[in-house]
Amino acid sequence: MKVLIFGATGMVGQGVLLECLRSTDVVQITTLGRTATESKDPKVTDIVRPDLTSYAGLEDRLRGIDACFFCLGVSSAGMKEPDYEQVTLDITVAAAEFLSDLNPAMTFIYVSGAGTDSTEHGAIMWARVKGRTENALLRLPLHAYMFRPGIIQPLDGIRSKTASYRLLYVAARPLLPLLRRIMPNQILTTRELGQAMLKVARHGYKKRILETGDIRTLIGE
Repeated sequence: MKVLIFGATGMVGQGVLLECLRSTDVVQITTLGRTATESKDPKVTDIVRPDLTSYAGLEDRLRGIDACFFCLGVSSAGMKEPDYEQVTLDITVAAAEFLSDLNPAMTFIYVSGAGTDSTEHGAIMWARVKGRTENALLRLPLHAYMFRPGIIQPLDGIRSKTASYRLLYVAARPLLPLLRRIMPNQILTTRELGQAMLKVARHGYKKRILETGDIRTLIGE
């Protein structure tokens, strides 16, 4: 399987990259983003692209991809809706449209978030924009799946790039094992998320939108 990862230097993307490296059936990993992973593994090729709304000239390098894991995202804190939409919706849909033309049979997995608003008209800004993004992806000629994790526990030395999230994870670390027992369908690890995404890439899934409980069920199947 040949895979493409957007946001491979972020917390979720790092987890997906590690699981791809551990999977014997993943023979080629291409990462695409504004920064390189600098991985030394021969399976990994980094493509650095300052403008993530345009992919002209990358046709030969991205043709034949079997699955794309779109893990790119930013916090909405302090952002106005048009700016957040430009980063969240415009970049994601531009990538998906380009890939759908090149590889219409591929699987496209978008990491959204718990609480995403599919109606696009709710009161919470980030949820509306994520909902618009999901709906746009689901209309494309791709095998598109929306992953909506809630709390994500980083493992394997992975750290969030967002300073406030790093502080939150440090403070919550002693409580996470207890919270996982109390709320098993609310917390996933980066390892579990990566494994679930690979499983959907291999076999598909009965639902196009997967909440945290669905992801946990999928891992256990």
